[in-house]
Amino acid sequence: MDLEESARRVKDFEGASLSDRLWSLEYEFQGLNKQTAAELCQSNSLDANLLAAAFELKKLAGQINVLIHAAGILTALPSILEKEEVVEYLSLGAGSTGRAFDLETNRRVAEFKFINWRGGAESIRQNSLFKDFYELAEADTPRQRYLYLLGLVQPLKFLTGRRSLSSVMSKNATLAADFQKRYGTQFTVVREYYEHRKDRVELVDVTPVVPELAGLSEAF
Repeated sequence: MDLEESARRVKDFEGASLSDRLWSLEYEFQGLNKQTAAELCQSNSLDANLLAAAFELKKLAGQINVLIHAAGILTALPSILEKEEVVEYLSLGAGSTGRAFDLETNRRVAEFKFINWRGGAESIRQNSLFKDFYELAEADTPRQRYLYLLGLVQPLKFLTGRRSLSSVMSKNATLAADFQKRYGTQFTVVREYYEHRKDRVELVDVTPVVPELAGLSEAF
């Protein structure tokens, strides 16, 4: 099934609102038996083709996230590079590339986080932000260190907050081991470590420089 057909099938199923459609089906399936359930599935095109279409779009979503990250960095570059600054490498793809940061020039190392923070429970995003901040702060480099973000209010609320470091690093054994080796039990909450290293990393809201990035909604 090609992408266009997958998108059409999913759109036809969800109609104007996926939530409303699912609520309606929850109601319609009440009291049905094997035969009537099968008949309702058939009349609503609830079959393997719909599931295959959804999986196809899910695969595409992962690729789109990678594209957003790469295109965001490339779009920002002309605005953030200084005169005589030269790109030494970029790391645009997903996964391990063997490169420490998204960007290294003759003057800076940088990570980019294209996240529209919602202000709720965002532990996975917070964990990722802390990892980038930590690796920038502890990097053995004479270059300036930058963490480019879409807005600073929520990131700073997290970095100056009291979430436990053990919670932040609980899903990243490598990071936790490195932190333990460097600091032992010196710090227990995020704020304590951030205060220790905040002068090493410049947090930059990239949206005033590249307003087009303000509309991005997915995280890396």
